[in-house]
Amino acid sequence: MKRPILIHPDPRLKKVAKAVDDMSDDLRVLADDMLETMYAAPGIGLAAPQIGVMSRLIVLDCVKSEEEEPRPLVMFNPRVVAASDEQNVYEEGCLSIPDQYADVERPKIVDVEWMDVNGNLKKETFDGLWATCVQHEIDHLEGKLFIDYLKPLKRQMITRKMVKLKKEMAREKA
Repeated sequence: MKRPILIHPDPRLKKVAKAVDDMSDDLRVLADDMLETMYAAPGIGLAAPQIGVMSRLIVLDCVKSEEEEPRPLVMFNPRVVAASDEQNVYEEGCLSIPDQYADVERPKIVDVEWMDVNGNLKKETFDGLWATCVQHEIDHLEGKLFIDYLKPLKRQMITRKMVKLKKEMAREKA
């Protein structure tokens, strides 16, 4: 089931999400819903707080080519356990901050540990876009948005645009 995505500024996007203690069918359904929501948006990553669920769960799939098989990843309690000194700059966007993009610098390579939908501990090294995406989504679990990396003026400008967008969306619903 596709879920509505929260738009910044929303106080839930600035809260720290709670750890998932053990797997349940409800959490597996939530993960499926999040993947469906992410693909429909369309996006390459989504964190549970973005749909108003304060659990440490992210989904991502950075495969963009039609020729490549999709690679949906579901991560419960993900955490970066190692990061390269080498940095990468990517133009980031966010489903909670539609149509706004900015260059963000992050570690180029990260090792991430997480629990999969079966409760198994996983660990993988991510590079390039995958590394950027997984770090961006883990930031959401800490209540941090990509615009928090920007200079205050640019961040305020984007926030004002989002306030205006939310007002327009509310008017359309009324």
